[in-house]
Amino acid sequence: MDYLDYVQMTRGQQISYKIKSFFTGIPNAIKTIFLYIGYFFKSVFLFIANGFKYYGLRFTQGDGATKASYIIMGAGNIAHKQVMKGIVFLACEVAYIMFMVNFGLTYVSKIYSRGVHVDPKNPDLVVDGVVGNVPIEYEKDDFFGLSDKIANADTADDSNKVLLFFVLTLMVTIAFFAVYIANTKSAFATMETIREGKRPLSFVDEMKTFLDERYHITLLTLPILLLMVFNILPIIFTIFMAFTNYDKDHNAFNRLYWWVGFQNFADVFYNNAEKSYTFGKVLLWTLVWAVFATFSNYILGIVLALLINKKDIKAKGFWRTMFVITSAVPQFVTLLVMRLILDDKGIMNAILHTNIPFLSETGWARVSVIIVNMWIGIPYTMLSVSGILMNIPEDLYESARIDGANAVQQFTKITLPYISFVMTPYLISTFVGNINNFNVIYFLTGGKPGAVDYHSGAGTTDLLVTWLYTLTVSEADYKLASVIGIIVFVLCATGSLITFNMSKATKNEEEFS
Repeated sequence: MDYLDYVQMTRGQQISYKIKSFFTGIPNAIKTIFLYIGYFFKSVFLFIANGFKYYGLRFTQGDGATKASYIIMGAGNIAHKQVMKGIVFLACEVAYIMFMVNFGLTYVSKIYSRGVHVDPKNPDLVVDGVVGNVPIEYEKDDFFGLSDKIANADTADDSNKVLLFFVLTLMVTIAFFAVYIANTKSAFATMETIREGKRPLSFVDEMKTFLDERYHITLLTLPILLLMVFNILPIIFTIFMAFTNYDKDHNAFNRLYWWVGFQNFADVFYNNAEKSYTFGKVLLWTLVWAVFATFSNYILGIVLALLINKKDIKAKGFWRTMFVITSAVPQFVTLLVMRLILDDKGIMNAILHTNIPFLSETGWARVSVIIVNMWIGIPYTMLSVSGILMNIPEDLYESARIDGANAVQQFTKITLPYISFVMTPYLISTFVGNINNFNVIYFLTGGKPGAVDYHSGAGTTDLLVTWLYTLTVSEADYKLASVIGIIVFVLCATGSLITFNMSKATKNEEEFS
């Protein structure tokens, strides 16, 4: 359909066409996402392939010192008169070898090791044997290589420690491999510099480059290291945890926990009726909550901004300030106060002389959290939309009025397209944020009220993220919490990519520039 056909439609037909276009465009958006994923993996494969290619070329075309650096790091630099740089590379190699011998190999060997069977009636009797996926009741050293004796818990290896240090060893190995490749590149580049009759940079001069043309490396090194330690390492650890049976019944000081493959995922989706039922109910409410919480704030925020920004409204700054005050108070304080107000014996029921179960009955509780979230979220949307409205060129409205457009037509043809174009990325991020909106649910209802047919402490107002918290803190069902965390990430990442790539902000990013 071309533009002329579209503008000749009625407003209802245009809305129907947009809804139809959205749903018919989903397959293409999904196709685009998979194409991006394929392109990503193709790029990674080509990067690795080219890395091996040039790794081999550097070895075949390098001199003896360069070849020696493939075994003894820094040899090429030392031979090419870059002694300090060569010593740094050599120190890295020695440090890595010492790390692996004294620390890393211990946990690598335990991550999938032979086990020992311990007779609980005779803890001193330790029989070496291979442990399978279905362990005996009194196995003591399964895939995570716990202690040799169940009776000596003080000296027992901790499964969490084994898994955590295994992941740490992997990350250190990857970092060392990057330094090793840099060592071969440096040796080869220094060799070529000498062959061209030039003098290689001294160690001092090379260090000075980290304050000049390579200053970005100096600035980013520490943040990246912290990111790896405090973000990437826990994420990888959590992913591994989802493939174990680690819970309150299977841990280092009770029973072992071991690899179970995709059993936890199967339990969540279809294999365990109680878990899959609970997951389905919590997921459905999470999506319903995210839709209402996002679009109620979005629509009412736009309405409020339009009202305040009308030309005949006096004291615009005062009204904006009054609404912004609600967001100036810390969110958890507002939520705790609202929890007291909406309690069964709270102020609201006292004023109304009623006994409405605002937070203790499922239907009322769900409506209550949505309304309270509106009180918290609408001012943010109002501020954002106000900024957009003040930056729409007045010439557009004057031209529309000259052409005979009424107020509704001006809103639908000028104001709303501007708002939608600018606010779509915000809308997507808000939707994802509401899926993970821990504060509102936790501080207002705590996931309550409960339900007898829900599994592992889940409540009828629990979102996936608050249920995950309960699984971790109260239920100690870490394996299920890890699975829920992975599912939430996949849902948010996939949904964000699909909707963002379908939005005008991506397709026509220059339209309103």
